[in-house]
Amino acid sequence: MSEIEKTTTENSIKNSPKIMRAWALYDWANSVYSLVITSTIFPIYYAILTTASEKKEFVAETNRWIDVAIPHMITIFGKEYHPDTVYGYSLTLSFIIVVLLSPILSSLADTIGNKKSFLQFFCYLGATSCMGLAMFTGMGTVWLGLLFSVTASVGFWGSLVFYNSFLPDIATPDKQDALSAKGYVYGYIGSVILVVVCLVLIQVCAKNPDQAKIYTRVSFLLTGAWWFGFSQYTFKHLPQFGQIKEQLPKDLVLLNYKNIFKSHSQQGGFLEVFKDNISFYKDIVKQSFKELFKVGNHLFGDRNLKYFLSSFFFYSVGMQTIFLMATLFGKREINMAQEKLIMTLLLIQIEAIIGALFFSWLSKKIGNKNVISITVALWIGACLSAYYLNKENPNVEYQFYGIAGVIGLVMGGLQAMSRSTYSKLLPTDSMDNTTYFSFYDVLEKIAIILGTFIFATLIEHYNNMRYAALSMTIFFAIGLVLIRFMKVKNNTR
Repeated sequence: MSEIEKTTTENSIKNSPKIMRAWALYDWANSVYSLVITSTIFPIYYAILTTASEKKEFVAETNRWIDVAIPHMITIFGKEYHPDTVYGYSLTLSFIIVVLLSPILSSLADTIGNKKSFLQFFCYLGATSCMGLAMFTGMGTVWLGLLFSVTASVGFWGSLVFYNSFLPDIATPDKQDALSAKGYVYGYIGSVILVVVCLVLIQVCAKNPDQAKIYTRVSFLLTGAWWFGFSQYTFKHLPQFGQIKEQLPKDLVLLNYKNIFKSHSQQGGFLEVFKDNISFYKDIVKQSFKELFKVGNHLFGDRNLKYFLSSFFFYSVGMQTIFLMATLFGKREINMAQEKLIMTLLLIQIEAIIGALFFSWLSKKIGNKNVISITVALWIGACLSAYYLNKENPNVEYQFYGIAGVIGLVMGGLQAMSRSTYSKLLPTDSMDNTTYFSFYDVLEKIAIILGTFIFATLIEHYNNMRYAALSMTIFFAIGLVLIRFMKVKNNTR
C-alpha cells in the first residue's frame, strides 16, 4: 500500500459516525457478561448452589435473629477450601491465561493484520462459555461452572485487548473521551435491559425455587446469545485495520482451518507446511514478549505515560477486584436478599451511565488527571466504609446502598477516563496500537491477578471479606499519589 493510499484509508476510517457507532455497540454486546455473569446473577447462583444450609444466630445488640450461611467446602488435592476462595482463585487463573495469551495474539494481529478476527474469536469463546454455564446445576457439576466461568472471563477480557486498540485507529484525540464514554454508556444500558429480562424470568415467571434455578440457567443462554448476536453489527462495519506483512508461512494452517484440507503439493506437502507454521508461531511467541518489554520500556520512558500506567496499575488492583467480588461480599458479609442485591447492582449500572457522562463532561473543565484523582479518592472512601459494615447493625442495608451509590458513580467515570487518557497519551497514527493496548491490558490483568489473589487469600485466612476490602485502599492510595505526578496540557491535564 502506497503512503497516499494509506493516508486516504486512515482518513476515511477516523471519525466516521458509522464506524464509531459500530465500535461502541460492542460494549452494548459484551457488557451483559460483566453484569449478568460477573456481577449479579451468576455469583448469586453460585453462592446459592454452594450453600449447604443456613443457621439462625441471635444478636443481642439488636435483639434479632440473623441467617448465617454454611457453605459446601470444595476439595482440591485432598484439602478443603471455601467456595468463595475457589471462585476467587478461578478468576485469578483466567487472568493469568489472558496475560500469557495477549502479547502473543496482539503480535499475531499486528503481523497478519487481522485484529478484528481475533476480536471475533474471543467474542465467540466468551459467548459460548456463557451458554455453557447452564450446565452448572449443583455441587456435582461445580467444576463445569468454574471451567466455563474461566473461559468466559478469558473470552471477555481477551476480546477487550483488540477492541480497545481500535479506539485511536477510528477516532482523533479530541473525540476519544466522548467515544470511550459512549461505549460504556451503551454497555451499561444494554446490560441493564438484559438483567431486567432475566429478573422477570427468575422472580416473576418462576413459581418455585427449582423453576427459578432453571430460568437462571436460561439467563446464561440469553447472555451468550445477546453477546453473539449484537456483536455482528460491530463485525460488519468495523474495518480490518492493520498492516499486513509479507513474511508469512505459505499456507497458514493453525489460523485457517480450510488450509488443513489442501494437498499443499507445491509447498512440499502438508508436513512441510505444518513445520513452517510451527516455526512461524515459535518466532511469534519469542518476538511478542520481546516486543512487550520493548513497548513497556518505551512507554515508561515517557514521563506522563510512566506515571499514568503506574497509577493505573495500582488503582486497577482495587477497582477491578471489588467489581468482581462485590456481589459475593453483599451475599456473604451482610446476607442481603437476592432481589435486594440485584436491584442494588442495577442501580449501580444506572449510576455508572451518569458517572461516565458526567466525568467525561467534567474532564473538559478540569482535565483527565483531576477527574481520575477525584474518582480514586471516592473509591478509597467506599472501601473504608465497606470495612466498617456490620451485618448485626439494623441499618447495614442502607449503609450498603450508600456505598453502592458512590461506587456506581465513580466506576463508569474511572473506566472511561482511564481508557481515553491512555489513548490520548499514545503516539498518534501508530500502527502498533494493538501492541500498545496489549501492554495496557496485560498491566490491568496483572493488577487483577494480584487483587483477586490477595482477596481470595484473605478470605481463606480470616473467613471474612471486610479485611480483603480494606486491603484494597492501600492500592487506591498509591494510585492517587502517582497520578498527581502527571504533567500534561490541553485535554489530558
